[in-house]
Amino acid sequence: MAKQKTIKDSFTLVGVGLHTGQKVTMTVHPAPENHGFKFKRIDVEGQPIINADADLVVDTSRGTTLEKNGVRVYTTEHVLAALAGLEIDNALIELDGKEIPIMDGSAYPFVKMIQQVGIVEQEADKDYFVITDNLTYEDLERQTEMLAVPQDEFRITVMVDYNSPLLGTQHAHMYHTGEFIEEIAKCRTFVFLRELEVLAKNGLIKGGDIDNAIVLVDKVLPQEKLDEIADILGKPHIKIEEAGILNNLTLHYQNEPARHKLLDIVGDLALVGKPIKGHILAARPGHKGNVDFAKIIKQEIKKQQKQGKKFDLTKEPVYNINDIEKLLPHRYPFLLVDRITEMDETTIVGYKNITQNEPQFTGHFPGNPVMPGVLQIEAMAQVGGIFALSTVPDPENYMTYFMKIDGVKFKRKVIPGDTLVFHLELLTPIRRGIIHMQGYGYVDGQLAIEGELMAQIVKEKKEESKEVAVQ
Repeated sequence: MAKQKTIKDSFTLVGVGLHTGQKVTMTVHPAPENHGFKFKRIDVEGQPIINADADLVVDTSRGTTLEKNGVRVYTTEHVLAALAGLEIDNALIELDGKEIPIMDGSAYPFVKMIQQVGIVEQEADKDYFVITDNLTYEDLERQTEMLAVPQDEFRITVMVDYNSPLLGTQHAHMYHTGEFIEEIAKCRTFVFLRELEVLAKNGLIKGGDIDNAIVLVDKVLPQEKLDEIADILGKPHIKIEEAGILNNLTLHYQNEPARHKLLDIVGDLALVGKPIKGHILAARPGHKGNVDFAKIIKQEIKKQQKQGKKFDLTKEPVYNINDIEKLLPHRYPFLLVDRITEMDETTIVGYKNITQNEPQFTGHFPGNPVMPGVLQIEAMAQVGGIFALSTVPDPENYMTYFMKIDGVKFKRKVIPGDTLVFHLELLTPIRRGIIHMQGYGYVDGQLAIEGELMAQIVKEKKEESKEVAVQ
């Protein structure tokens, strides 16, 4: 299981906000396990904390703004993209102003600082949201479409089309987060020259300039209009005589705008609160669509938590009870696995039906029977033993012995009438017969027991039978 991560040490950056134009100092601190991403406004009385949560988004005008109890944090997407793109789970982002510094308009300045201070692995397992069913979103007005489909890792594919001859249709992809630093992080935010007047008149981009945004000129404006925009923004007058990129800025990639849209998706989906395993496909995305889709994912997480983990116990078994007896040396009353329903190279699913007539309930507890925790662990271990013994050609000649039990937690009672379903996953490759697995046991989809198990399969020498001479 992948472990949660935080940064090894704090780092500080100073810059201006893209939209507020105000100077701000931002310090990112390490945070404990299961903390997630949080923003702290140290310039406000009481130093309030605002969680990085899609449900707290109040504005998506050219950036993602969070608010709690009247306190806001603007333009959160780039620093969150840097943290999530480097697979960090926990961090406290401290600000002495209301907006994250824009820096160069990308996530790379934050990435560089994270790389300098380093990343540390924590004890707790990552809590992934695994997409098991397709999730869809459509905004007809903005022509935004988003789709999430099952995938073993976090993958994003983006298509943008701005009806502009300068850009045309662009595509970008990130096959896994390992590509984020080199392929995505450096891609800067962008704006069309024709949009600047509206943005400026709406009180936005006060801190914008050619050092922190790509300005695309797909339509040459009259000089008086250019002068008017420059005056609104408090910038010097310039002449623009042809279409292209303002000041002939060199793009990092031909499709840098599409890659930046992908960067924004990484940052906005960090507001889900969990790392995602799934493939996100997005057409003409923007912050509103990203945040709306993050809320859809959050709703799906709540739905799954309410319903519990699903197992299909009606499918044809991989091993039935007769097959299990050929693998395991255990017999009644200590054979605690009834069926194996799934098994592949790294995982196994098996279950035990709990019945009133089992001998342990005579004394544990009479009148209020509860399956002993040690027997739950033993049942889980037997499922792991089946997985281990299935890897050798002659399992009848092997025995499985415990080496370690760690991190065992009991979440609910297991009683007669329950079906205890075990799901075990290999933590490390099998070497020298040593099997290291993380196991979970569920009743009605709700977690009942979890633990980390290590065992070894050992080939047993059997004594040859000796003939006895009969006189």
